[in-house]
Amino acid sequence: MPVHGRPALNVRLVLAGSRNATPDIRRPLPLAKGKLGYMTDCFEGIIDRFLLSCSEFERTLQPVRPEQWVWPTPCTEWNVRQLVNHVTRGNLNYANLVEGASAAAFLRLREVDALDGDPVGAFARSVSTCAEAFARPGALRRELDYPLGRVVARQALAVRTTDTTIHTWDLARSVGAEETLDPGLVAWIDDHLDEIYAGLSETPRAPDTTHRFFAAPRAGSNDDAPQQDRLLRQMGRTPDRTGR
Repeated sequence: MPVHGRPALNVRLVLAGSRNATPDIRRPLPLAKGKLGYMTDCFEGIIDRFLLSCSEFERTLQPVRPEQWVWPTPCTEWNVRQLVNHVTRGNLNYANLVEGASAAAFLRLREVDALDGDPVGAFARSVSTCAEAFARPGALRRELDYPLGRVVARQALAVRTTDTTIHTWDLARSVGAEETLDPGLVAWIDDHLDEIYAGLSETPRAPDTTHRFFAAPRAGSNDDAPQQDRLLRQMGRTPDRTGR
């Protein structure tokens, strides 16, 4: 049940009134071969996946109690409120990129407070802002000045979707909520991790990265582990209960 009388995010209604969203999502994206490479069909339906990841995050966010905002998270530099602000601010920053903002502006605003006194409402509004920006005609084809290198918007939104999915687990682990992620999102990220981060200056699995934006992969994963656990370890998390 949603709390505070606020309905949970409806991923099918966020883009209501955006008549051009579906053709833009589904139409193939031909690109010339070059530093950006070829976009593949793993990015089809990316706005839908982004909205699903946000719905999962909000479902975990809704029951957070006032005393839990200062609790620690697996992202050791953030407490729960800072983690939620990071995800909320990220949505707004990605929307700004589509509107032509620079990587420098993205980084400057990265930790600016976006929650005010209404974290759940602020997050929901940020989802709508981001989804609407990427759903505008031609937006998914734009080349963005992303902090990790210039990238086509479809791929950038795939990175955003991955980040939101992983941070849903972070939030759940922090407040003792259900940690099972949407299996479809987990499978899509795990199957396409290299494509999602292709061409970026830092990636979760690169051995020589600075890990400024992504945690270093955790050792101990094996092929027999559940897919969610394998993915979480690749993204620098410890899914077992022996430590964060």
